[in-house]
Amino acid sequence: MKEKIVIVGGVAGGATAAARARRLNEDADIVIFERGEFISFANCGLPYYIGGSIKNRDDLFVTTPELFRERYNIDIRTSTSVLSIDRDNRHVAVTDLKTGRTYKESYDKLILSPGAEPVLPTVEGLDLSQVFTLRTIPDTDRIMAFVETHTPKSAVIVGGGFIGVEMAENLTAKGVKTTLVEMLDQIMPQLDFEMASMLHEHMWENGVMLDLENRVIRITRHDGKIRLFTENGYHLDTDMVIWAVGVRPENGLAKTAGLELGVRSGIEVNAAMKTSDPDIFAVGDAVVNRHLITGKEMLLPLAGPANKQARIAADNALGRASLFHGVLGTSIVKVFKKTAAITGLTEKNLKAENMAYIRSYTFSGSHASYYPGSETMGIKLLFSPGTGKILGAQIVGGEGVDKRVDILSTAIYAGLTVHDLERLELAYAPPYSAAKDPINIAGFVASNILNGDIDVIHWDKIGGIDQSETTLIDLRTPLEIDMEGTIEGAIHIPIERLREKLSELDRKKSYVVFCAIGLRGYLGYRIMSQKGFNVKSLNGGFEIYKTTLPV
Repeated sequence: MKEKIVIVGGVAGGATAAARARRLNEDADIVIFERGEFISFANCGLPYYIGGSIKNRDDLFVTTPELFRERYNIDIRTSTSVLSIDRDNRHVAVTDLKTGRTYKESYDKLILSPGAEPVLPTVEGLDLSQVFTLRTIPDTDRIMAFVETHTPKSAVIVGGGFIGVEMAENLTAKGVKTTLVEMLDQIMPQLDFEMASMLHEHMWENGVMLDLENRVIRITRHDGKIRLFTENGYHLDTDMVIWAVGVRPENGLAKTAGLELGVRSGIEVNAAMKTSDPDIFAVGDAVVNRHLITGKEMLLPLAGPANKQARIAADNALGRASLFHGVLGTSIVKVFKKTAAITGLTEKNLKAENMAYIRSYTFSGSHASYYPGSETMGIKLLFSPGTGKILGAQIVGGEGVDKRVDILSTAIYAGLTVHDLERLELAYAPPYSAAKDPINIAGFVASNILNGDIDVIHWDKIGGIDQSETTLIDLRTPLEIDMEGTIEGAIHIPIERLREKLSELDRKKSYVVFCAIGLRGYLGYRIMSQKGFNVKSLNGGFEIYKTTLPV
């Protein structure tokens, strides 16, 4: 009997599932219903088209309905909305949005790929014509039409996640003076505070005003502009608004069909991407994922997992056993000339899960320092006490961040430890890396902490030091201190003179040594600890400390 696969939704999940299903079964009937006009487009590229990095709108389309139909022999019905699912009789009710005709379509197996929709809270004024969201091609067209027609001089972006940060950069590239409003004390809430703080100054330097720990409570028109009233008691006047406070799963079909929902109302699926109905699968931004480390349920609206899930759903719908093992949340974002990336658990996650962990910070060049163009990257590593198993990592820097986060994601997936990072043999030539790659350096420092070769203190504990009992020693050069400043109350002893100055130090006191990024702090610690001093080293040095200070 010929199998009939009906797929609801295109883009990453639906189109991938359809292509996979056809490769597995040339004779299957495969139907895709897509509410919009486009079967598959690069929604991650939308901000870059608006900013001008992507010049041609057609480049956003992975494929067209016509090409997809011809290549895969699939019945594609765009501008068609699926209204409901009749699970008992295994059919869906659909409406052709162009003609208004409503009809039923049967299925043997149903794959849901509805995606996610922007979160739109009950804020007055969100329906104004100068307020936009960005999720689809029509959203992009509306923004582009407004920018080209009205030539806005200013914009306010509400929300500091991926879309908010990317739009801040791309509107700035269009010459639009941009303010970003975020309710938290940091942008990129996926990162820990100190790592996100590395991006704050960079955004200010590139002309983006950050309005943190604030919330928009009302939007009105005022003298031809948009006026945003904020929780902090003042207002912002602007030419346009991008509302980007996050997304939520489009679960309407699943909910009305009685399918089981999980965390934050995502569609519950098992490892085969099967819902609570054995004939219905679901993939992508609308489904519940399980974290590979904690096993806990979570939502993760990322294209990578959606594509993998789509292949697995198609496999199982056509009788080939295939499993999705979970997610690490590996992701990356461009922020002007910097890049931020993350994989695994953050410190915030670990605290919430009450999991024991150790953290380390390192700053390394993207390639050999003597080869032109090397850029510093900061790596935060989180790992288990005792075993050193890697739990998570965050990186902020310039070139090479993508390579290193992928190595760390692979290491976590494989269950490697920080000791393994020391031993990894990674490609080296001066234009690409150093003989000791940043990943190796991160492994060395983490292993030193784990082995007890250094006792560290972190940036967030410096403020609690009683300086009548503990002396801070700045090991940097006078020039560095003149240029960068120092920690209040610290005394200055350059690392090269530390040995000769030991006799002048009070052995009854405790000491914290620090330098720029940690290397000289490590050397200072080794000198003082072996001479009997009670000493700690500031992990990550003054570099990590200063990033957390107000911009």
